[in-house]
This record gives sequence, structure tokens and C-alpha cells, in this order.
Amino acid sequence: MEFPSRIYTDDEVGLAKALIDGGYKHRLRIVGSPSFKEKTRQAIELIKTAGDYDFLRRYIRTIREIEGLSQLREAEASIWTNAYTVSNPVSAACFFIQKAWQMKNYIQGEEVYGHRAEKKAVDARLRFLEALGKRTGDPKIREECLRKVKTWNETQFL
Repeated sequence: MEFPSRIYTDDEVGLAKALIDGGYKHRLRIVGSPSFKEKTRQAIELIKTAGDYDFLRRYIRTIREIEGLSQLREAEASIWTNAYTVSNPVSAACFFIQKAWQMKNYIQGEEVYGHRAEKKAVDARLRFLEALGKRTGDPKIREECLRKVKTWNETQFL
């Protein structure tokens, strides 16, 4: 079976879920300027280091450069994002993992938006940062992961 071109109707979501449950992974495409593609590839290398590349490929088909606000496009299994979002590879990798987690929830028929869903997505981001911090050999990346985890944990109480 072929993965649906869009994931919008109950049948399309059901087919996508069945394929993913069966081990399907997308061939991840990056669409945008050469600079955007390079910075996105850097973020993806960090995702590989953290051990989450297969997770990303299960749920995300395309990362597309846009002018405007970054967002998950569930019906396309795509992340639309701007050049600013990918300017920091660690932040971009976190964002991609958070959106992949939201796409997973969409496919599973769970809440994607709202307080509980956003908390789950942020928790996934934090787990990613902790895994990347432990697995990277780059002390600058490790330091940035620790700083970001600390910042996220502090802002949860605001």
C-alpha cells in the first residue's frame, strides 16, 4: 500500500496509522533555499545523534521553507518553517521533534492542541534535549542542551 497523499479524512488517517504501525517511514524531503536546506540538515544530524531520526521519518514527510509562521501541516505530514527557526540547529531539532510528536498524536487520534497536548509535546522536546545532551560528543551542543532544559523547566512555573 502507498502512503496517502494527504492525511485528512478518517480513511486517510486510518491508512496512515496502519502503515506507520507496520513500520513505514517517509523518505524525508527538505524543500527550500540552499541555506535553509543546509541548516535543516544540521538539525537532522542532531536528531540522528539523539536516536530520534526514525521517529521523525515515521511522522514527517517534508520540511518546507516558508515566509511566515512555522507550523505543522497535519494533512500533508509536513512542517512548514521559516529561515529563523532553523538558524540554531539545536532549537530547530527540538522544534522538529515537537512537531513530529504532535503529528503522532494526530495519527493516533489524540489531542494535538490545547494545554495537555502542548505539555506532552514540550515533554517530548525536553526528553529529546536530554538524550542529545547525553549522546553528543560536542561540548558546545551538550552545554546548549543543558541550558535549554533549564530554561524550559524554569518557564513551566510561570
